[in-house]
Amino acid sequence: MGLRRHRQIVVWSSSPGRPGALGFTRAPRSARIRWCFRTGGLLAVIGLLRVAAAVLPRWRLLLAGMALTTAGLVLRSGPFSVVMLPGMVLMVAAAFTQTWPEEVRTRRRALERELAAYSTPGQRCDLEATLDRYPDSATGELREILARQAAAAAPSAVSSPFG
Repeated sequence: MGLRRHRQIVVWSSSPGRPGALGFTRAPRSARIRWCFRTGGLLAVIGLLRVAAAVLPRWRLLLAGMALTTAGLVLRSGPFSVVMLPGMVLMVAAAFTQTWPEEVRTRRRALERELAAYSTPGQRCDLEATLDRYPDSATGELREILARQAAAAAPSAVSSPFG
């Protein structure tokens, strides 16, 4: 399959040098300009995703909200100004997002590493039987971590019909 040829638009217009004389002029290359904007936008989104992966959850929301609000302000005269509203909602949500202190995060990561050692179904069953002896208020965090690890280890629910 080869590349498609681009058609050029030719417009009849009078030549600026000679009044009444007809000549050919080309339409501006808007397709190339659109391609540059699309590529630049895609690269900006990829860069924002990489930055968002490196920052805390509150800052992710704030960064996404700032990006959408800025895009909505820039495009406010067109139909794409609708993205400003979700941007503002994300910025407000960032103000109410709970952040954990550094020592709590390091303790939770250490707990996740320790619970990852229970990898076989038998070990997990024994651990859950032990957790059942205690109230949910005392074991809620452990159960949440175990559920998240089980969901991450489970195969995807959407599978290909071909294998």
